[in-house]
Amino acid sequence: MLGLVGIILSLVLLMVLAYRGINVLILAPLMALLATAFAGGLPLLATYTQVFMPALGNYVITYFPLFLLGAIFGKLMDDSGAARVIARSLVDKLGGRRALLAIVLSVGILTYGGVSLFVVAFAVFPIAAALFREARVPKRLIPAAIALGSSTFTMTALPGTPAIQNAIPAPFFGTNAFAAPILGTIAGLIMFGGGMAWLTFRARRAAAAGEGYLDEPSRAPDDRGDNPSGAAGSGGPRPLASGAAGPGGGAAGPGTGAADPIGELDQPSGSSTAGDATVDEQTERPANRPSVAVSYLPILVVIVTNYAMVTWVFPAMDTAYLAEDAYGATDIQTVGGIWAIIVALIAACALILALNWKRFTSAKKSVNAGTMGSLLPIFNTASEVGYGAVIASLPAFRMVRDAVLGVSGNPLISLAVAVNVLAGITGSASGGMSIALQTLGEDFRDLAEDQGISLELMHRVTALASGGFDALPHNGAVITLLAICGLTHRQSYKDIFVVAVAVPVLALVVVIALGTIFGGF
Repeated sequence: MLGLVGIILSLVLLMVLAYRGINVLILAPLMALLATAFAGGLPLLATYTQVFMPALGNYVITYFPLFLLGAIFGKLMDDSGAARVIARSLVDKLGGRRALLAIVLSVGILTYGGVSLFVVAFAVFPIAAALFREARVPKRLIPAAIALGSSTFTMTALPGTPAIQNAIPAPFFGTNAFAAPILGTIAGLIMFGGGMAWLTFRARRAAAAGEGYLDEPSRAPDDRGDNPSGAAGSGGPRPLASGAAGPGGGAAGPGTGAADPIGELDQPSGSSTAGDATVDEQTERPANRPSVAVSYLPILVVIVTNYAMVTWVFPAMDTAYLAEDAYGATDIQTVGGIWAIIVALIAACALILALNWKRFTSAKKSVNAGTMGSLLPIFNTASEVGYGAVIASLPAFRMVRDAVLGVSGNPLISLAVAVNVLAGITGSASGGMSIALQTLGEDFRDLAEDQGISLELMHRVTALASGGFDALPHNGAVITLLAICGLTHRQSYKDIFVVAVAVPVLALVVVIALGTIFGGF
């Protein structure tokens, strides 16, 4: 019983202390050792070096290429000006009357193509600020619009998304990024439609009340939401100094909503956290911008290459050598999904450099900045995985495992509950998902196979479940997104909660129901 108390206490402290700014790199092992101490009689140093560190290392070995290439791709898209061109092209096409739709689609296209949340937020926020001001849409809706486009349907639902949340389940279930494509598309439509319906309702309600871009009758006169620190006169929490994982699971990697604190975030050139910042004048000059076609092409390459690799190229290759111990005694079903994303991102990065070489002030600096920007997010998430491995090794964890597996006779429901709860506690989609799969993945796979449940469906449910409770108020990416926009939780979190928590959970419930009735498709 004391061991169970230690597990619960460590989880609570992990959540609270991360929210207060303690770095996850030091916090995760300390909380793991705290739980070990409560277990009694277990060696602390051996637990750290022989359990925690190998789990951390294995995670880095498996997923580092995705974090690295995704961060570089996002940086290249931003520094070439392509990200802003895509956003502006949609704004120009849809017009000011559809300001919300233009911003959501802009962010959605960029993140579906592999650009991280924070690159997108810095690139799109100045455009959104100008567009919302012109359309008299409240500024407080900008964070929710960005969150809807970046941390919902493009992160966990749409087939083929290179987001790390869509890649993590692949080795556990022998699947790839296109698992259960129809159910994923249905979930994506629910998230997009539900989120847009809510934001449209809120904008119309504000217009009926006479509220404009900065007009909030209930707000104090000096609380105008233009403070880039995120405090905005109301004592709102500052960005996490830990870089605690957010909807993107602590990854500045492919398509993720990586939490990267303002103090440590490698800000894209020409961007600012100031309330209504403008973008860099040089990259905004028409002569220095890439064309719309050139801007969209790398995103198209990511999606098409990813699909071609898993559908035609890898199946046609002789990969029998993977069964040898020298190559990990594995098979193409286990590694193919990750290989495909690696190849797709390499191809896209090479294409951006080739098409925009003269537009970079220094391509070397852009690549180096993306490289360094990938390190903190992956080690944050890997530390949480190490924490999960330690918890799973404790005798008391058997009670937790039995409780989770006993939630329902349907492993889809048990899996969804486990991933959602852990993502909520850690404030990390990828972190919560990784802990659940590292500790219970084999159990869930065995249950699915025993009951004839599609492993593709298990993959999709896992990904969808990671994108629900992860976006609670203590989430690092939520806090940092609010800081980028110069707003507070009090001003904007209600709308973020609806589009990034409530609607995704509803989509997950629909997918589980359809999957249970009709199977994975």
